[in-house]
Amino acid sequence: MARRASGGTGRAGGAGVKGARRPEVRLPALEPFAGGGLEPDGDYDGVEFRELDLAGQDGAGARFMDCALTECALDGAGLRHARVLDSVLTGVRGVGTDLAEATLRDVELAEARLGGTQLYGAVLERVLIRGGKIDFLNLRQARLRDVVFQGCVLVEPDFGGARLERVEFVDCAVKGADFTAATLTDVDLRGAAELGIAAGVDRLSGAVISMSQLLDLAPVLAGQLGIRVEG
Repeated sequence: MARRASGGTGRAGGAGVKGARRPEVRLPALEPFAGGGLEPDGDYDGVEFRELDLAGQDGAGARFMDCALTECALDGAGLRHARVLDSVLTGVRGVGTDLAEATLRDVELAEARLGGTQLYGAVLERVLIRGGKIDFLNLRQARLRDVVFQGCVLVEPDFGGARLERVEFVDCAVKGADFTAATLTDVDLRGAAELGIAAGVDRLSGAVISMSQLLDLAPVLAGQLGIRVEG
């Protein structure tokens, strides 16, 4: 079973912001998946899913414990209310994957290529999203705690109404993010190589940004405050 990292990344804590605790996943010996497909409320423990086409399959309410998903297609896969625990997902790809109200705890997601992934109402705790590109990620009303986005590209992620606590953005590009009605606590945006906020800039209380990011966001902030900038 995976063991959890006990401390943060170090950078955020040095600035008076609590750093996120990263997952430290150590998988046991895995058994190759031998089933014909995912099953609703299925129980998968110590299973390796490798280079499988899981597109359109129904795994709603399934439990994945100490699992590895590698180079799998997840287009339209139904994983609503699924629980993904102590697991590693590498190189997964797909459009419209439904993980609404799912639980991801102690999970590493690496080099994913995803679009329109539904994670609204989901719970993410000790999750590392590293590399890859995720377009139109729906995290509305989700709860993120100890989550790190590292070296990835996020295009128009929607954090509307979400609660973010100890969340870090490291060497990643964030384009057109929506923080409308979100609640942020100890969110470190300084490491984002690109930071674009389309809505909800007024909800950044509880976040820390760099001076250069402040200058980049100045037009958005001025617009939010109704300030006219001329000359």
